[in-house]
Amino acid sequence: MSANFCISLVYPVTILSGSQDYVELTFEQQVYPTAVHILETYHPGAVIRILACSANPYSPNPPAEVRWEILWSEKPTKVNASQARQFKPCIKQINFPTNLIRLEVNSSLLDYYTELDAVVLHGTEDKPVLSLKTSLIDMNDLEDDDYEEKDGCGMDNLNKKFSSAALGEGPSNGYFDKLPYELIQLILKHLTLPDLCRLAQTCKLLNQHCCDPLQYIHLNLQPYWAKLSDTSLEFLQARCTLVQWLNLSWTGNRGFISVSGFSRFLKVCGSELVRLELSCSHFLNETCLEVISEMCPYLQELNLSSCDKLPPQAFNHIAKLCNLKRLVLYRTKIEQTALLSILNFCSELQHLSLGSCVMIEDYDVIASMIGAKCKKLQTLDLWRCKNITENGIAELASGCPLLEELDLGWCPTLQSSTGCFARLARQLPNLQKLFLTANRSVCDTDIEELASNCARLRQLDILGTRMVSPASLRKLLEACKELALLDVSFCSQIDNRAVLELNASFPKVFIKKSFTQ
Repeated sequence: MSANFCISLVYPVTILSGSQDYVELTFEQQVYPTAVHILETYHPGAVIRILACSANPYSPNPPAEVRWEILWSEKPTKVNASQARQFKPCIKQINFPTNLIRLEVNSSLLDYYTELDAVVLHGTEDKPVLSLKTSLIDMNDLEDDDYEEKDGCGMDNLNKKFSSAALGEGPSNGYFDKLPYELIQLILKHLTLPDLCRLAQTCKLLNQHCCDPLQYIHLNLQPYWAKLSDTSLEFLQARCTLVQWLNLSWTGNRGFISVSGFSRFLKVCGSELVRLELSCSHFLNETCLEVISEMCPYLQELNLSSCDKLPPQAFNHIAKLCNLKRLVLYRTKIEQTALLSILNFCSELQHLSLGSCVMIEDYDVIASMIGAKCKKLQTLDLWRCKNITENGIAELASGCPLLEELDLGWCPTLQSSTGCFARLARQLPNLQKLFLTANRSVCDTDIEELASNCARLRQLDILGTRMVSPASLRKLLEACKELALLDVSFCSQIDNRAVLELNASFPKVFIKKSFTQ
């Protein structure tokens, strides 16, 4: 008889609202999965896909072939947000053992971020025999297969689907080929990439439309991360000569995309790029950033979030992209010298993310350069910035008057007693979102300064402070008519009764207090 195992991983995970993200979980022992249970403790309902990996690609000697299989998938749903739940989806049985599970999430329908506290993988040592129930085909199976195809499996035959179209002479297209070319193009824009591949096989007319570079102005390859390869990019090159928005996030992490393949693609298709998304693309190295800086002269947006394998010297090439307006360096190994060079030459920056960049030696120096060079800055993320002080905040506040969004969450060196938060409120009247998460020194004086000076405030996070009273929050809510979200979780002076009273007086404001209190 097969032995049963219950393998648990307890690790709190926070995923930002409105984003699409994933979590990969490694367990000690490989099993044939029979169930996956997920403990969703805060705003459940974000998990939309569960996948299993045939072999661990992160091992010291990664296997030559890695396959991901979808165990369960569903469209985003809205569930009861007031209660935690143990989510137990009915998963598909697979023919290989695994100890690597991937959860993909979409928080777009949730009111706030989600938290996952535990994942339990159930399975057997021996390969299970498929039951009659799991071997039958029903409509749910067809829907899952279709979803899987759209999210990656169609990329296996990308080259075949484009190149082996049935282009012989056939019957008349009726009145369809009487439609204006632009109208047919507009209709086809509603298709996914795999659907375009299929449609290209039907006739010469549709093959011409499906291969038109105008269909690929915006190209999102992220959903196909598990299948995308150098071969896929090669067959897309001729159709992507006009691409302006390219999303390769999550791709290349299994060795299917090489540095040379990526470089060849950009040399052909990078000249018109305005936006390039490369979040969690761990194949990137210095050569890739050098190619980006040389081949993408019009680039305005670059996302390198969580590309933590890029060496520090690679970031020097970004300074050549003088037209940048948005730069995301969250959780990268960028160092101070490279960042100062970028700030000096990229003075058009409007959106900058430096969250959790632990290699920066002195954030006050960085803040001073931002204040001096980035006069158009509108959003700035300094989450978990380890050493910024009131001096850096003063430079930011005086040099960046257009700031609308500022994240200073988990910055332990900032103290309200220095007047830094009051200064922010007085000098940044355009603030719409302010995150002071886990700063225990935030006090009533800071809240009252925000009430007096930041009338456009829409979101405020003061999670974890001990010094804010209900009276100051009432002043804030009365003054800031556009305020929509206020997080007072773990604020010791704000009990549930105070939240209920504020909710009654200001019903249009979403006041969050953690369910654990």
